[in-house]
Amino acid sequence: MCGFIFQYQEGKKSPELFRSAKKALRHIKHRGPDDEGILCNPPCIIGHQRLSIIDIEKSQQPICDFSNRYVLAYNGEIYNYKKLRNSLKKKWNFKTLGDTEVVLAGLIIYGKTFLEQMEGMWAFILWDKQEKKAFLARDRMGKKPLYFQYNNKFFACASSLKALSKLSPSSWSEDMNSTADFFRYGYYLPGTTAYKDVYEILPGNFLIWSPQTDIQQVRYWSIPIGKFTQSKESACALLKETLVRSVKRRLIADVEVGAFLSGGIDSSLIVAIIAKELGIRPKTFTIGFKEPSFDETKYAKIISNLYGTDHFERRFEVWNQEQLLSLILEHMGQPFSDSSLLPTAMVSELASEKVKVVLSGDGGDELFSGYQRYQARVLLQWYTRLPEFFRKNINSLIRFFPEPFSHHSHSLIKKANLFLDIAHQHQTKSSYIAPLLYSQEDFFKLAPELKEKGHTPPALPIETEKDSFFEMMTTDALIYLPQDILSKVDRASMAYSLETRVPFLDSKVIELAFSLPSNWHRRGIRGKRMLRDTFHDFLPKSIWNRRKKGFNVPIHQWFKNGLGSQLIELSNSIKTPIKASYIRQMLQDHFNGQRDFGHKLWSIFIYLQWQDHRKANV
Repeated sequence: MCGFIFQYQEGKKSPELFRSAKKALRHIKHRGPDDEGILCNPPCIIGHQRLSIIDIEKSQQPICDFSNRYVLAYNGEIYNYKKLRNSLKKKWNFKTLGDTEVVLAGLIIYGKTFLEQMEGMWAFILWDKQEKKAFLARDRMGKKPLYFQYNNKFFACASSLKALSKLSPSSWSEDMNSTADFFRYGYYLPGTTAYKDVYEILPGNFLIWSPQTDIQQVRYWSIPIGKFTQSKESACALLKETLVRSVKRRLIADVEVGAFLSGGIDSSLIVAIIAKELGIRPKTFTIGFKEPSFDETKYAKIISNLYGTDHFERRFEVWNQEQLLSLILEHMGQPFSDSSLLPTAMVSELASEKVKVVLSGDGGDELFSGYQRYQARVLLQWYTRLPEFFRKNINSLIRFFPEPFSHHSHSLIKKANLFLDIAHQHQTKSSYIAPLLYSQEDFFKLAPELKEKGHTPPALPIETEKDSFFEMMTTDALIYLPQDILSKVDRASMAYSLETRVPFLDSKVIELAFSLPSNWHRRGIRGKRMLRDTFHDFLPKSIWNRRKKGFNVPIHQWFKNGLGSQLIELSNSIKTPIKASYIRQMLQDHFNGQRDFGHKLWSIFIYLQWQDHRKANV
């Protein structure tokens, strides 16, 4: 895993380019501490930081072809690179053994169509010195980041926003449309960032730029919503074969590979496949919490003992505000409201002390219907048939009860409120995007200035419109997964120079999951039916039947124990579109135990910390 930067700016000489490149590379050194490479060809420069995983002694970057016309900087892993290398041998004289030169050769020989043959995760830039043309691309699901900024005489891209800012000819300003998105959803929509005229290449897209021409961004892959025509037994057999092959591919490395193990179904299944199907006893890593409703360590130990893994555990006792600010300001580069960033960083730090690469169970919920909001959509089918007066009474009754400060998996009231939020979203016919952090009504109270702001969410494949259940799954896979889950895992793990690989997000697994009938994914309100039916003997019943928790932290308690006063102080000292009076009201209701506003308050706290940092660095 690596990081890279690229800058083209007419009129700039080598010394200026080197200075800006070195500043930028300092901000991605954590992504690749093993080696640094810079290639300067005024008016452009390419820099790279390498984390050596495959072909450790060679495969340095940036890498040039034999004619010295093309230059590649690349971040990622191509799991089928050996097969691709063999197919390219007749047309290319390879000098290295890794996947980097395979990407270079394939792109030069086959052009953009080579992307269809690549299996893995990637972000790269291929610079054509002769034509002065840049070709960039991200992997299908957006596992690896790539940000860019441009005009007709300037183009820059980087693996992080912080690095890109060091290449920019001017300071950045806040994009209020993006700020509106952040408070609606808790993250930024695909392609956008917190800053005006600063963009992220969309997952499954390539981009072409050259001086004096319009930029082209083209989708080369989207989730294929097909129809599986064989029996369910055949689907289970194919799922097992495909997922096992995906896990096996992701164990390819010249260094030791471990695995995250939360004790949930998805990470437990990945570990089970490694041990049961491939005969490997990996190092496994988990984080525990002192609050019982958040702690999953006993389930992780069940799997570790069952499969004989070399297990490591660390307890999340107190949160470190300095670490949080570093993650947000340096590694995310913009506000990010998912508080599980903190334990993800902690488990990444733990794993990085033992291995360079880990496998994770991310993607299982989106592909196989694991979220509780999918249960809510099932319940909605009978709820909407009830008389309106009865629905109003149910709504009033549930909203009347205070929410306990425990994990939502242990709270019927929290589950009921989640259901009512989704029901309201459905009844108002607003676009489904999860998680909906603020309803329209609450959003207008929080930030009335942003009422008319916001970007239009990406369109879904037309086939999904006929099935509301698949609409939820597809939206989560195309928006929530890359913008929240994958961003969090990439930034938190790379902060500790740890590569994370995601077997569930193999393109063949994705294509199979979205080709299956929706009733194969759920049995009543219980999800992950295909995983349960296919791998029932891989995990004990205590894992299959347990409540889903997710990787949450007890932020609700933090706002009762002092963070609330810090939030008030921030809201009073910084001029933003957010109404301080509404923040105070939320804090009061939260402190009194009427509603658990922890996640909403956390999003405001993160945003204000980001604003405070920007204000101090103007």
